[in-house]
Amino acid sequence: MAGEEKKMDKKSKRQERKGDLRETNTGEKVKLFYDPTDVPQFDYEASLGNPGQYPYTRGIYPSMYRGRLWTMRQYAGFSTSENTNSRFKFLLNQGQTGLSLALDLPTQLGLDSDDSLAKDDVGKLGVAIDTLRDMEEMFDGIPLDKISTSFTINSTASIILAMYVATAEKQGVNPRELRGTIQNDIIKEYIARGTYIFPPAPSIRLIGDTIEYCIKEIPNFNSVSVSGTHICECGATPVQGVAYPFLTGIAYIREVLRRGYSIDEIAPLLSFHLIAGGVQFNFFQEIAKLRAARRLWAKILKEQFKSQSGKSMQLKFSTGGMGGGMTEQQPLNNIARISFYALAAALAGSQSMNLPCFDEAYAIPTDEAIRTSLRIQQIIAYEIGIPDVVDPLGGSFYVEALTDFFEKEIASEMERIEGMGGILRCVEDGTIQKQLSNQAYEVQKKFETGELIKVGVNRFRIDEEDRELEVFEVDPKTLSRQITRLEQVKAERNHARVKNALNILKQSATEKRNLMPSILDAVRAYATVGEMVNTLKEVYGEAQHLNVF
Repeated sequence: MAGEEKKMDKKSKRQERKGDLRETNTGEKVKLFYDPTDVPQFDYEASLGNPGQYPYTRGIYPSMYRGRLWTMRQYAGFSTSENTNSRFKFLLNQGQTGLSLALDLPTQLGLDSDDSLAKDDVGKLGVAIDTLRDMEEMFDGIPLDKISTSFTINSTASIILAMYVATAEKQGVNPRELRGTIQNDIIKEYIARGTYIFPPAPSIRLIGDTIEYCIKEIPNFNSVSVSGTHICECGATPVQGVAYPFLTGIAYIREVLRRGYSIDEIAPLLSFHLIAGGVQFNFFQEIAKLRAARRLWAKILKEQFKSQSGKSMQLKFSTGGMGGGMTEQQPLNNIARISFYALAAALAGSQSMNLPCFDEAYAIPTDEAIRTSLRIQQIIAYEIGIPDVVDPLGGSFYVEALTDFFEKEIASEMERIEGMGGILRCVEDGTIQKQLSNQAYEVQKKFETGELIKVGVNRFRIDEEDRELEVFEVDPKTLSRQITRLEQVKAERNHARVKNALNILKQSATEKRNLMPSILDAVRAYATVGEMVNTLKEVYGEAQHLNVF
């Protein structure tokens, strides 16, 4: 009897120690250690299942990285199409397996390079695209049926997609062979970035047009990549960084369901871009969050939308570490941060990665910085054994408890927003923007007081010696070169054909027809991005600044 009491006493003390809670850098409370009591309802088939099987917690493919590594695509694009073409070829020669394109702000906002509002930003932070000629030159010598391309573009996504299709046609490539992803996520722009053009209703309709077009014409192309990364950079918690993209994706699905398509025609063309890194990064929580996201999405598609297809239930996501976690101080420390971002993404089963670069806090990344981020992925893929076993952390008491926690919290946050009228209502009235702004402010205060530690910034600082770091410099002649090219295209094109194509585009918008065929015709006529956007503004008007304060 005494022995039993002694065992109970030891168990009680162990549980007491275990219950010692600590707040992580993301604000969640965790125990000292975890044991089977933390996953009391654990059911292998229901909670995990084998890789490639519902609910896909362990990954969407049976062999995962043994069968195929994640796509390695560093974000690239600057200056003119010729320069970006050279950067693309450099990355492909370095072993990159996909392309990820950055477009400059004027292109994102539907402004031509010769627009007076565009002159200070042409070719900066991305490549300038005015007409089909730019797209053709950017992919010159790069066969579009051999690679996949990701485009970070939203308001003008339909135009950029049409240009990519037209470029494939010029190369003699059947558009049905095209693989890639176009971000095309306007709700995120209203929340986090601000590069929106039209009001919400026609913007979401335009996204529906692109999804419908992809279903019919380019079925292997992801028509939307719902982004959580920019939302997290603006202050979202890990929970919100999944909940809000899921609600956004559901809004796009409902738009196309109203057009008579089935869930199993729509869902496979949606992908997500979720953060693994950033300002507040917690290694195990990021892994658990992404595993939980995969399981929850499968349940939503099966239970809420009655999907009958495993392909629809598989959450396809890429991961981006984002630049917010990079520091200008002691920039080589960023290489370590990037490595942990990539390792977390790999352990979580990401299908694609684009990582930040160590110099991103103060410049457009140089070739050396981009190559270093690519090498990090390659080291993880080929040197340290990560692809050998699928979901190696599966079954960890801590990771499984965290996965259960995140699934519950993400679902709860989604329910809360739906109860307030839905994601679009909460964006239009500024509810979400206000919340994220307040959260970002509170996090920044914690860094400034030292409550949150940033190595080399508010702890372990040094008086840095002068260092010779290569800094990327934008060619000052970019603007004049781009305007000269644009003027040449305008002089050579068939003006009557352009005018007719723009008139048809306006008529299609007025009659609420799918705009993709009309946009394609305008693109093939070498209409400019600005001309097409201005034509649509005549029908849709422009978005007013949303009430965020």
